[in-house]
Amino acid sequence: MDSEAGQRPSPHPASFSGDTPGHESQWQRTFASLAVRNFRLFAASQLLSNTGAWMQRVAQDWLVFSLTNSPTDVGITTAMQFLPMLAFGLYGGVIADRYPKRQLLIVTQSIACLLAGALAILALTDHVTVWQVWLIALILGFDTVVDNPARQIFVNEMVGPKYLRNAIALNSSIFQIGGLIGPAISGVMITAIGGGWAFAVNTATYVPVILALVLVDSRRLLPAARVAASSRQLREGLHYVRRHPVLLWPIILGGFVGMFGLNMPILLSAYAKNVLHGGAGSYGLLNSMVALGSLLGSLRSATRSGTRLRSIVGSAAAFGALEAAAPLSPTPIVFCLLLVAIGAAAVTFLTIANACVQTSAADQLRGRVMSVYLLVLIGGTPVGGPIAGLLTSHLGVRLTMFLCGVVPAVAALVVGALIARRSNLALRVRVQLSMPPTRFGIVERVRERE
Repeated sequence: MDSEAGQRPSPHPASFSGDTPGHESQWQRTFASLAVRNFRLFAASQLLSNTGAWMQRVAQDWLVFSLTNSPTDVGITTAMQFLPMLAFGLYGGVIADRYPKRQLLIVTQSIACLLAGALAILALTDHVTVWQVWLIALILGFDTVVDNPARQIFVNEMVGPKYLRNAIALNSSIFQIGGLIGPAISGVMITAIGGGWAFAVNTATYVPVILALVLVDSRRLLPAARVAASSRQLREGLHYVRRHPVLLWPIILGGFVGMFGLNMPILLSAYAKNVLHGGAGSYGLLNSMVALGSLLGSLRSATRSGTRLRSIVGSAAAFGALEAAAPLSPTPIVFCLLLVAIGAAAVTFLTIANACVQTSAADQLRGRVMSVYLLVLIGGTPVGGPIAGLLTSHLGVRLTMFLCGVVPAVAALVVGALIARRSNLALRVRVQLSMPPTRFGIVERVRERE
C-alpha cells in the first residue's frame, strides 16, 4: 500500500504475508530481502545477467586457450580484465560516493553490453585474435572499476541495514546459480555451435538488467548523502580503513584470497586438458562444481545473522586448506567433490567479509571503503593470474593449485593469531563432519580471578 502524500514510502514491508512477527520460517529467513520490491526486481535481472556473464567467462578463457594453447595467456587475459581495478580501483569508490548509484549502473551495464556484443561479432565472423580479446577485457576492467562499488552500495540502498546481510548472501547465491548454469551451457554451446554464441547470449542478458534499473522505484531507495568533491577523499578513505581493525583484517585476508584463490579458471582450464584430458565440456563441468558449492554456501549464509572476525578467519582458512587438498585427489570424483567444498568455503568468506565491511563503514565513506576492499580482493587477481599461469606451465597444475591453497590458509592462521594476541583471545580449532569440514574459531581467553 502506498504511503500518504509527502511521506517517503518504506522499502521494508513489515513481514511476509501471513507471517507472525518473530516467528519466520527457515525459508522466509533465507529469502527475507526479496520482500523488498526493488531488490526483487534487481535480483531477477541479475540471475539472467550472471548466467550470461559466466557463459562469456568460460567461453573467453577457452577461446584464448584454444588460440594459443598457453595457460600463461589465459592468465594475461584475467590480468587485463582486473588490472584497472588494481590501478584505479580507489577512484571507483570516490565516483560511487559522489553520484547516484542507479544512474552509474545504467551507464556501466550499457558499456558492458556493447563490449560483449563486439566480442560476439568478432568470434562469430572468425576475425578474433588474442590481442582483441585482451583489449576488450581491459576496457571491461575499467568499466568494472565503477560498476563494482556502485553495485555493492546500491544493494544497501535498496534493502537498508535490516536486510543487508541477507541481500548480500542472496546476491551471491544468484551469482553462483549463474555460475552453476552458465559454464555448463557454455561448454555445450562451444562444442555444438561455437563460443561466439555464448558472447551473443551474454549481450542479450544485459537488456533486462538495464530495464530493471529503469523500473526501480527511486522513492523507496535509502541513498546516503552525496559527498562533495575533495582532493582528500582518497586519503580519508584509506585512513579510515587503517584505523578500524574490523575493516582492516577482512580486507587483508581478501587480498590473499583474491591473489591466490580467485584464479581458479586458469587452474581448472589446465586441469581439464592436462589432467582429465578433456575439452570445453570438462572445463565447464569443473566450474559448475565450484558454482554448486558456492550456491550451497551462499544459501546457508543467508540464514545467518551477524558478522564476526572469527568466521571470516575460519572460512578463509578452510578455503585455503580445501584448495591445497584438491590436487591430491586420487580420482576425478574426489576432485569434483572437493571443488564443491571449495566453492562453499569461498562464498562463505566473501559473503561474511563483504557484509562486515559494508555494515561497519560509515555511510558517507562506504563507497571508498568498498573500493579499498574490492581493490584488494579483485585487484590482486591481475598479479596472481600471470603468476598462476607461469607456475602451471613450469611446475604443473597440481603443485600450483596446492601452493595457491596453502598461502591463504597460512595467511588466515597468521591473522587469527594476530587478532588473538592483540585482543587477548585464544585460537581454537574444531573438526566436525558437517560442511564445512573444519571450523576455526577465536574465543575469548578466560582470565584467572585474583
